[in-house]
Amino acid sequence: MTEGLKLYNTLTRNKVDFTPIDPSNVRMYVCGPTVYDFAHIGNARPVIVFDVLYRLLRHVYGEKHVTYARNITDVDDKINARALRDFPDLALNDAIAKVTQKTADQYHADVARLGCLEPTVEPRATDNIQQMIDIIEVLIAKGHAYVAEGEVLFDTKSMAAYGQLSKRNLDEQQAGIRIAVDAHKKSPGDFVLWKLSSEHEPGWESPWGRGRPGWHIECSAMSKRYLGEVFDIHGGGLDLIFPHHENEIAQSCCANDTHVMANVWMHNGFVQVEGKKMSKSDGNFVTINELLDTDTFGTRKWPGEVLRLAMLMTHYREPIDFSVKRLEEAERLLAKWPSAEAGDATPDQSVLDALADDLNTVAAVQALHALAGAANADASLLPSFAASAALMGLLPQKAEVSDDLSAAIDALVQMRLEMLKTKNFAEADKIRNDLLTKGIQLKDGKDKDTGERVTTWEVKR
Repeated sequence: MTEGLKLYNTLTRNKVDFTPIDPSNVRMYVCGPTVYDFAHIGNARPVIVFDVLYRLLRHVYGEKHVTYARNITDVDDKINARALRDFPDLALNDAIAKVTQKTADQYHADVARLGCLEPTVEPRATDNIQQMIDIIEVLIAKGHAYVAEGEVLFDTKSMAAYGQLSKRNLDEQQAGIRIAVDAHKKSPGDFVLWKLSSEHEPGWESPWGRGRPGWHIECSAMSKRYLGEVFDIHGGGLDLIFPHHENEIAQSCCANDTHVMANVWMHNGFVQVEGKKMSKSDGNFVTINELLDTDTFGTRKWPGEVLRLAMLMTHYREPIDFSVKRLEEAERLLAKWPSAEAGDATPDQSVLDALADDLNTVAAVQALHALAGAANADASLLPSFAASAALMGLLPQKAEVSDDLSAAIDALVQMRLEMLKTKNFAEADKIRNDLLTKGIQLKDGKDKDTGERVTTWEVKR
C-alpha cells in the first residue's frame, strides 16, 4: 500500500491515520447477533463491512497478526420470550438452548454464503458470566455501580466523561432512552448491570443473588477477555452508538482505569428497504435467508455474492436504500467479471488505495470493474483481478469446505444418484437445484470402466 490506512473514528468525528497498538496483534471487536430470530438484511451490513476490513487488515499486517472477535448474545429477554412461544412444552432452559442453537446455526450458514470469513474468536455471552460478575464487582468497589432492589446499576453521574461517544450530555440523553424512570435509580439514565431472575428465568449465582447480566456488560466482558482492556477497533451499526456502545465505554473505562476502551470506533449506516424503514408491519422485513433461499424479494432468489456487492456499492457510513434495482445492478456488474484464480498475485494498487481510504468500497468496486475489463482483454491481468476481488470477498481464491459439510454434500449426491436410478427425476432435480443455490454445482459423467453415471461437485463463486 502506497499510503497508510485511514479510518473514520466516531469517537473523534474525524478520519485518522490508523496506528495499531501492537502491529503483531491488531485487535478488532464487532457486536454480533442476539440469537432469537433469523438475521435480516440490516444485520448483514455490519457483517459484510467489517469482513472487508478484516480482510484488509490481514493483507496489511499478515493473517496471523489480526484478531477479530465477534460475539453471540445468547442470554436476553427476547430469547426467553421466543423460547416460551416456540417450545411451550419444554423446560425453559431446554427451550432456550433450542432457539439459540437453531438461530446461531442459521446465522453462520447465512453469513458464510455472503462470503464472510469466520472471525478469529466468537465468544458467547453465557460462557463469560464470571467475567461479567468480576467487572461488576470492580465497578461497585470503585463507586461506579450500586445495588438497589436486587439490581446492580451503573451510576452514570460517577463518570465525568460519560457521553463522549454520542456527544450528548446526560440531560440530552434522557430523551433518547426508553427506560422507565424507576424510583430505585439514582439517575434516570443509570443502566442495569445485573438483574435478578425468577425461578422460571435463566440465571446464574452471583454476590447479588441468582440473576442474569444486562446487555451492555456482556460486550465489555468479552472484549476484555479476548482483546484486552484497550484494543484497536470496535465496530457495529449506527444504532448501537447510544446507549449500547456508550455504556460499554463507561463500564470498561471505569473498571479498567483507562481513557478509552477502543482507539477507533466505526459505525455503518442504516439500511432501508425500497425507500422505507424495514418493519414487519410494512411487509418489507427481509431476512438474509429469505433473500438467498426463497422467492420473497423481487419474486426470485439472489446469490450471496450479489447481495454482498449490493451492500458494498455504497460507502459503509452512508445509508443504503436496499432494492430489487440495486440487486439487479450488482448482478449485471458481476456478470461482466471474469472467473480467475489469484495464485500468488497481489491485489491491484488502485483497489488497495481505495480501501485504505476509510474503506471506500465504492471506489474499490469502480477500480475492480475497470480491472475486470482490462483482464477480459488481457489474460495476464486475471490473477491480479482475482486477488483484488478476493480481498473484497467477491471472488474467493479457494473455497474451503469443512469435512462435515463435504460429507453432507456427498450424501446428497449419493441420494440423487439413487433417485435417478429409480427415475424419480423431480426429486433428483430438486437436490441439484437446492445445492446450486448454496453455491455447490454438480457435474454428471460416466465411469470410463463401467459406464455408470458418476457425479462430482465443486464450489462455485
